[in-house]
Amino acid sequence: MSETPDSAVQTVRTQAVRTYIEQHRAAFLDDLVDWLRIPSVSAQPAHAEDVRRSARWLADKLAGTGFTTVEVWETDGAPAVFAEWPSGDPDAPTVLVYGHHDVQPAAREDGWHTDPFEPHVTDGRMYARGAADDKGQVFFHTLGVRAHLAATGRTAPAVNLKLIVEGEEESGSPHFRALVEARADRLAADAVIVSDTGMWSEDTPTVCTGMRGVADCEIELHGPDQDIHSGSFGGAVPNPATVAGRLVAALHDEDEHVAIPGFYEGVTELSDAERALIAELPFDEAAWLTTAKSHGTLGEAGFSTLERVWARPTAEVNGIGGGYQGPGGKTIVPASARLKLSFRLVAGQDPEKIELAVREWLAARVPAGIRYEIVFGAPTRPCLTPLDHPALKAVAGAMSRAFDGAKVRYTREGGSGPAADLQDVLGAPVLFLGISVPSDGWHAPNEKIELGLLLKGVETAAHLWGDLPAALRTAAR
Repeated sequence: MSETPDSAVQTVRTQAVRTYIEQHRAAFLDDLVDWLRIPSVSAQPAHAEDVRRSARWLADKLAGTGFTTVEVWETDGAPAVFAEWPSGDPDAPTVLVYGHHDVQPAAREDGWHTDPFEPHVTDGRMYARGAADDKGQVFFHTLGVRAHLAATGRTAPAVNLKLIVEGEEESGSPHFRALVEARADRLAADAVIVSDTGMWSEDTPTVCTGMRGVADCEIELHGPDQDIHSGSFGGAVPNPATVAGRLVAALHDEDEHVAIPGFYEGVTELSDAERALIAELPFDEAAWLTTAKSHGTLGEAGFSTLERVWARPTAEVNGIGGGYQGPGGKTIVPASARLKLSFRLVAGQDPEKIELAVREWLAARVPAGIRYEIVFGAPTRPCLTPLDHPALKAVAGAMSRAFDGAKVRYTREGGSGPAADLQDVLGAPVLFLGISVPSDGWHAPNEKIELGLLLKGVETAAHLWGDLPAALRTAAR
């Protein structure tokens, strides 16, 4: 079959993108190695200057790439990097790319085969802390935009391209929302691309469509003013450890549904089409259990394992304690007990309403004679991109071209991240573009990135900037 004019142009541009990437591959990887050598561990105060040095390094590299505005933005913690490259086209949409330049702690004695901050390449894989999470996936955008220009003959991107690369994601992004709120006018965009995610596997390219939010709390229960004799007083006064156990037991019903009244209010249910797409994935439950270091599945009735971890809200007991924990017995009614709970939230759930529901549930279940305090941490909102959004189709299409026409499937992330803050504050759809695979070992010893996939990320980005303008104009109609 002969090619249509559009497909012929795509073929030529695809080859031009690949040629440019191959010509600049070595220099790109050398630069990435230099960045990975900076131990930008945001969780460790001893590395605060390294995090700052990482921000300066990236700012200099983005300026050298061609971004016309590059700034290091200070926060009450670690600095973020902002960059902007206007398109020059009067009707060009604006796209904001999110990533982070801080990394998890790492030391040779943790089980690394080599120094985690001295990158090395073996069998097409680059090993280093941050190689996949997230420096490699941030950095592929620098070569991607230049390949886009080379293939199209443009002198500026087809979109107004912005980047925000924070320095505290691995510490929970404590200052990120405040930064986004304060700089909302500079960060304004028609779409947000998050490159801090991954794919199903090397031979199954996928695009993530959403992440769960999270709310967490700590509950302190107080009974007697001190530990008291269980023979003299037990059975006649309330025991805070018993109350803690009853609260835990009351979190779920016999079908593992969360039993807090109002918990499911507003939940965006999975459509039949979404469930079918999830079922298409080559999921090996036995292998998944091995990765989970677990011996059986258990969860909300009526949903598959992937549906439970991607698209259903949860209530988890993260910790429970109280009373005597030493060797032997100590027959007491303890003075106090404590619980740590977390709630993963899905699209349609409001963390503030969840907090109120949990508080009301707790108040109704704590008996007289038990005093309690409950403290919630800062919540993270869920985010979800509709499957029919034109921009999502553009991301999938660009990835398919990079992967030689392979079918691109859709996943979600069971975890949580700051992407929802961008969606919430900026009012823009969030899209995910990542090429990392599960074997890359995020947060683990011997983290690595598959270099072939890293270059597929470069290629996907190069195609995407040319495809997004039409998609976002369609979405705006």
